[in-house]
Amino acid sequence: MPVAVSAPPATATALLRRSLVRHRRRLVGSYALITAWMLCEALVPVVIGVVIDRAVATGEVLELLVWGAVLVALFGVLSYSFRFGSRLGVAAMLLETHLLRVEVSEHVLGPGGARTGLLPGETLSVATSDADTIGEFVWQIGYTLAGLLGVVVSAVVLLSIDVTIGVVVLVGVPLVLVVIQVVTPLIARHSSDQQAGIATATGIATDLVKGLRPLKGVGAEAVASARYRVHSAAARDASIRTAQSVGYMYGLTAVLSGMFLALVAYLAGTRALDGDISIGELIAIVGLTQFLAEPISGLGQTSAKVAASYASARRVADFLHTPALAVAGDVVLHAARPRLQLTDVTTGPLAGLDLAPRTGELLGVVVDDTACGDTIVRLVRGEIPADERTGTATLGGHPIDELTIDSLRSRVVVSQHHVDLFEGTLRSAIDPDDAVDDAQLAAVLVASGAADVVDLHPDGLQQPITSGGTTFSGGQRQRIALARALATGAPILVLAEPTSAVDAMTEQRIADGIQALRHSGTSDLTTVVLTSSPALLAAADRVVMVREGRVVAEGTHHELAGDDEYRRTVLR
Repeated sequence: MPVAVSAPPATATALLRRSLVRHRRRLVGSYALITAWMLCEALVPVVIGVVIDRAVATGEVLELLVWGAVLVALFGVLSYSFRFGSRLGVAAMLLETHLLRVEVSEHVLGPGGARTGLLPGETLSVATSDADTIGEFVWQIGYTLAGLLGVVVSAVVLLSIDVTIGVVVLVGVPLVLVVIQVVTPLIARHSSDQQAGIATATGIATDLVKGLRPLKGVGAEAVASARYRVHSAAARDASIRTAQSVGYMYGLTAVLSGMFLALVAYLAGTRALDGDISIGELIAIVGLTQFLAEPISGLGQTSAKVAASYASARRVADFLHTPALAVAGDVVLHAARPRLQLTDVTTGPLAGLDLAPRTGELLGVVVDDTACGDTIVRLVRGEIPADERTGTATLGGHPIDELTIDSLRSRVVVSQHHVDLFEGTLRSAIDPDDAVDDAQLAAVLVASGAADVVDLHPDGLQQPITSGGTTFSGGQRQRIALARALATGAPILVLAEPTSAVDAMTEQRIADGIQALRHSGTSDLTTVVLTSSPALLAAADRVVMVREGRVVAEGTHHELAGDDEYRRTVLR
């Protein structure tokens, strides 16, 4: 995983500035060539006017050849400057979009994770839609600079032909642009609302599709669909408001620029009729007037595009500054088989919890509240910093939140109740690093009960897995996830309800399999299982009962079976 060399920009302005700076070589070349193209566009009617006055009106062949050659050269520069300027600009735009997507992905998928609070679809929207909008910004700036210079050059040429017309252009263009900016704040606000609304709707839709099977199982499709409809309607309304704002801006631009250009053409026509300017100069003025329509329109649209880019940049900057999910320090742990210990921990539903698995032990943990189990998992993963709890959580004698991510994750592997499977093959899902030999993998498959999943498909371990593992049942996904956890051979393995979706017979096989794989002979591997499964608890060397956030009893499963509260928790 690449290491970030600097903190991401904290504000939208800083992020947009960085986008320009880190592609400055490409962008300087692109902007220079695009500006050259725009200037050539402005000079085309001027040169045509010169040809009319010096060659056509006078019949001078030499003048015709000279200025004809100038016109050909002008079109050559115009064509190639746009071609290569666009190539450089689009390359910078696409590269910036890619870098932003990588940065967002690394932030949320890195070892420390990200405490964003966003749904997966919302995160996807930040990495795609918002990144695209920011990428377009670096390309749009080139057109803006070229348009401004094109207007200035046109005004200078018009001043040299007729002072009145030149002054009208110099005053009129800024005036038109100032009036157009009236709707820019409206566009910025609506663009931000639109992006947020679309992200939320996308996130809900993604979760809805992903959880369609369990929703059908509990008959909650109508409730989920109604929730999506509400957010989808809000996103639709925000999009309509944005489109209306942009439409007002485009309409205002068209009306004002049209009136302005009509005024310039009228002044030029009256000057020609009065004999104050020549036919060639009239053609130059009319041509420049038509040319000005493009940069004026582009400059008017720039404000809207910059507003949208600013809104996206603010969302990306906020996302990149969300805190890490797992708190890490700089202490490197050297012990290969460290001991995990939670002492008098109070946080959330935990109230003075003491939990210390012994080396080589299969420890069962029974909780009366699933929130307690989730909090224990977060503690072990280093996701609860010291300032959010009291008591200590140590690994090998060092506070967990002071260890490096690698030190923690290489010693402690947590397999959570929620199962995530990624696209690939069954083999890559269980052993993504291809680090487990065939004999060891076979033992893992038997211990996890996943051998049945392999045997059911003709391709065995090479059978394809779709994103999310949607082709498997809940029990099959759970067994695959357990196999993945067991294949790591982690010194300390924490399993959260690993058999809640399998039948009783398979559950017993898994309990025997975990005991045989990790705790047979003189193994010093430690396994902590948060479960209410009698089969797993019976296989455990020791069981602790957590009630109201603290350990209230411990012993073997059979010793605790006489406790009414324990029996109700296990058999519920």
